Amino acid sequence: MPVDPRELLPLKPLVFQVLLALTEGERHGWSLVREVQQRTGGERVLPANFYRTLRAMLADELIEEAGRSEDRRYFRATALGRQAARLEARRLQELLTDARTRRLLRKT
Repeated sequence: MPVDPRELLPLKPLVFQVLLALTEGERHGWSLVREVQQRTGGERVLPANFYRTLRAMLADELIEEAGRSEDRRYFRATALGRQAARLEARRLQELLTDARTRRLLRKT
């Protein structure tokens, strides 16, 4: 497990989306899938890829299991996961600033 969250950057888009969803609190897997699909304009998330991503995030200690209820597993972001998401958001913000400076995007 990397101790420095900067070693994890850039985050894969699905990893970042999951961490964004978990900033609001604990969620179960299917709830995360639905939110990611909403955030990406309904883009389909393949279950095998999604659960493989969750396993990798657990192994990297970006998320942890928060509990179980019947057949659902609940997850929450760890301190490392929140820090990595913050750094990724800053990285993306810097890219957008650069794109605006180069007049690829309008300032909002």
